[in-house]
Amino acid sequence: MSRFGVVEAARPVEIFALSKAYREDTNPKKVDLGIGAYRTNEAVPWVLPVVRKAEKYISNDESLNHEYLGQLGLEKFCQLATKMLLGEDSAPVIENRAFGIQSLSGTGALRVGADFLSRCAKFSTVYISNPSWPNHHLLFRHAGFDDIRTYRYWDAKNRTLQIDGLLEDLNDAPEDSIVVLHVCAHNPTGIDPTVEQWKQIADVIEKRKLFPFFDCAYQGFASGDLERDSYSVRYFAQRGFEFFCAQSFAKNFGLYNERIGNLTVVVNNPEVIVNIKAQVTLIIRGNYSNPPAYGARIVSHVLSDPDLYAEWKECIQSMSGRIQQMRKALRAKLVELKTPGDWSHITSQIGMFSYTGLNAKQVESLVKDYHIYLPKDARISICGLNTNNVEYVAQAINDVVNNFPDQ
Repeated sequence: MSRFGVVEAARPVEIFALSKAYREDTNPKKVDLGIGAYRTNEAVPWVLPVVRKAEKYISNDESLNHEYLGQLGLEKFCQLATKMLLGEDSAPVIENRAFGIQSLSGTGALRVGADFLSRCAKFSTVYISNPSWPNHHLLFRHAGFDDIRTYRYWDAKNRTLQIDGLLEDLNDAPEDSIVVLHVCAHNPTGIDPTVEQWKQIADVIEKRKLFPFFDCAYQGFASGDLERDSYSVRYFAQRGFEFFCAQSFAKNFGLYNERIGNLTVVVNNPEVIVNIKAQVTLIIRGNYSNPPAYGARIVSHVLSDPDLYAEWKECIQSMSGRIQQMRKALRAKLVELKTPGDWSHITSQIGMFSYTGLNAKQVESLVKDYHIYLPKDARISICGLNTNNVEYVAQAINDVVNNFPDQ
């Protein structure tokens, strides 16, 4: 007998189960469209050359050691990451109303922020987009939020943003609710609000006295332009909102396993910062104590060196450019095959993912019959496409759409 016999079984995390099935598949035509990580045209991970240079510099710097960082992380990294997000000319930056907290990637930033809002600021209700990244629900629930609601986002019929439903849901939200917003390249749909729609969203959030919590996983990685990809969060800063923003450097730096992130905090009164930092320090101390230094050193070295910074921007343009090319190639082939339906959303969406709109039977057939791996919600990672497999994937999609049409 074990005292752990009472532990209940849990469902496997779908995306990791898919990845395992893909690795074990021996079919030579197999394609992984589930993984949320960049791949080259040769379907292999890419270590950014600028990251290699930073690693060599760090390795040769004998002044560095392996002492603990403080609970809030490497201060230089936090400052540079916050400025990269908001812009050096941002009023919160200039007026010392914005600061950063190093975290365990974007997920860690979300969790630290959620813990603080739940325990210290006494927020009780969270609104998350429908659909959204599954971890949003999981981590806010684990942070102690029982009242987690969704706002409409994806218009399945037209395969676009359901802006009227979104605004209606937020307009009905209780005051002081947290609203989780994707800065750019919405996961999983790849659909972002327009400039005018962001204004409408900000108007409702201001009127209803809601608190914006941004998730920024793809700055620079979505369009190749750091400023364009951070438009929404900079606009909210310009409007005078207080907000949190979770930044991840997994995608745009390719530092997936270094777990390097930053929680940017923007407030209206700098006098409250001391107490916020003190409470967050206790939250981190009671969780993982302090963050790792290596990834933070890489990012801060690149962001503080003008030449490396320029080279890094070329890297993110290269990655985003390849993704955009694959979007165009997939759509063009589907049109060429006269695949039933309108596939313009493939190229109107942005970022790593595309919400294809395929139904359950079509997804099941792609996995089972064509060895093309994607989650049940039909979200595909465009990074899994390349010039060697895009025609095969398009033909497979054409086949399943014809074999299992929507009822």
